[in-house]
Amino acid sequence: MTKKVLIVGLGLLGGSYAMGLSQKGWQVDAIDTDKYAIAYAKERGIIQNGASEHFEHLVQEANRIVFALYPTAFVEWVKQYRHLFQKGLIFTDVSGVKCSIVQPIQEMLPPEVEFIPSHPMAGREVSGVQNANTEMFRPANFIITPTEKNTDAGIAFAQMIAEDLGFAHICELTVQEHDKMIGYVSQLTHAIAVSLMCASDRTDLAEYTGDSFRDLTRIARINETMWSELFLENREILIQEIDTFTNTLETLKEHLQQQDSEGLKTMFRTSTARRSAFDKKR
Repeated sequence: MTKKVLIVGLGLLGGSYAMGLSQKGWQVDAIDTDKYAIAYAKERGIIQNGASEHFEHLVQEANRIVFALYPTAFVEWVKQYRHLFQKGLIFTDVSGVKCSIVQPIQEMLPPEVEFIPSHPMAGREVSGVQNANTEMFRPANFIITPTEKNTDAGIAFAQMIAEDLGFAHICELTVQEHDKMIGYVSQLTHAIAVSLMCASDRTDLAEYTGDSFRDLTRIARINETMWSELFLENREILIQEIDTFTNTLETLKEHLQQQDSEGLKTMFRTSTARRSAFDKKR
């Protein structure tokens, strides 16, 4: 297969995909509503061709596409422009939720067009192609979420993208398993970081805080449009995870109220043992 891809959405992730794949010898074209993003990427060799309007020919010529759009915009884009898809097209995405988008999109496609869902577990607290950075992929996980509608060729395309971008670990989950996992390891962590920052309006905290608070709240610098959409699209799972976390925090509070040193130590030993799994080298 010729390594040629069209990227729809040239923000941080789309731009970083474009940069990394171009560095690996892919021909990368792009579509974005922001003409300045297209111009920036072309001037720096991040993409070869691009358009912010009159882009139909780029879609018609593409046999591989990566969609780097917010979930609802992704569904609407496919609905509006799927008539431009050529036979044999395979496309993937970067969406942080799957249950709400995979079935609707796969059901609207003809049999000769394939959507293989995937999710790069990487990002930064900045936006835009001007902040594109391939280094964030190197320690990160890449999740592919195939369904019964996917083929070996589709899965191979997603794997090729992940390998050429240098992801540390590639795995497969079902769509349902993905959203359950993401509700805990990504969305709940963002909810906790946001809550920590919203719990106190003391602006002088930055003068005294240590690394622990900075590390815990790094992700509280958040894209409000994207993350409110991700939270709401996966709200039932996220609510369950918040309830579970709240119950655990209440248990810790009870140990404090009862001056239960052994209870606290048990929780600390459990957290230390479970966290050690993240530090093991693959």
